[in-house]
Amino acid sequence: MKDNIVLKSIGGFYYIKKADGTVIECKAKGKFRKLALSPLAGDIVDTQYEQGTNVITKIHKRKNQFIRPPFANLDLLIMVISTIEPSPNYLVIDKMCAIAQHKNVEVAIVITKSDLSKVEEIKEIYTKAGYKVFVTGENQHEELNNLRELMSGKICAFAGNSGVGKSTLLNRLFPHLELETNEISQKLGRGKHTTRQVEIFDMEYCMVADTPGFSSIELDRDNFISKYDLQYAFIEFENYIDDCKFADCSHTSEIGCGVKQAVSNGKISQSRYDSYCALYERQKNFKDWEIK
Repeated sequence: MKDNIVLKSIGGFYYIKKADGTVIECKAKGKFRKLALSPLAGDIVDTQYEQGTNVITKIHKRKNQFIRPPFANLDLLIMVISTIEPSPNYLVIDKMCAIAQHKNVEVAIVITKSDLSKVEEIKEIYTKAGYKVFVTGENQHEELNNLRELMSGKICAFAGNSGVGKSTLLNRLFPHLELETNEISQKLGRGKHTTRQVEIFDMEYCMVADTPGFSSIELDRDNFISKYDLQYAFIEFENYIDDCKFADCSHTSEIGCGVKQAVSNGKISQSRYDSYCALYERQKNFKDWEIK
């Protein structure tokens, strides 16, 4: 598990989990204010005791960061998709996967309500794309164990529309931590959050970030992906980009496009390609000065 990690911040105070498992309350050194840098939940920090107060003296380099909601160093994004009620919104799912890929966050897909509808269709789309896919029906104990193994030692966040089964999944993943699990489940299972505070919970074998509003983040500002970089955020495109006739191929309308040919051959799912085209159409209208 990660040591010297910021679990949450409240009113200018930061709560740090130390190597021995204790949690201490800290303030941040004034130098961070001058650098326009604030510690975020998920940051790895150095602390020391000065004049009766614990203070953060250093913020270690971040592997990634999100501004809205504010947190850093996410290792694993778990996209929870239900087969029905609600039905999958592939554009929203693929947008979240693209943002995660762009920020160097591993993605796993978890399919819930597998006894109701079209589980194989969803599984094929994301397995073909190259993601680890887990089906978590009532009798899928091995799948849950495989997911736990993937989560082990990582900071994880769950995303998915309200009603997809995040709360049920969390309760099944952490059966021996009912109090903590219910606390997280209540937050992650809500339709709309009333707070922007991020809190990281230290679970039995991993850490789980409660990230209010995370499922509704957009491809703008700190999450911006240019139309040129969007192709690299769809991981299954990588094997076919070099097959394009034109080096600046957008993979939308050009003749001799390797990506489009892969879609025609069934090597790339049509729904994933449709999401790419929809996002590209949106991103191509942005100018550099609009995102600064």
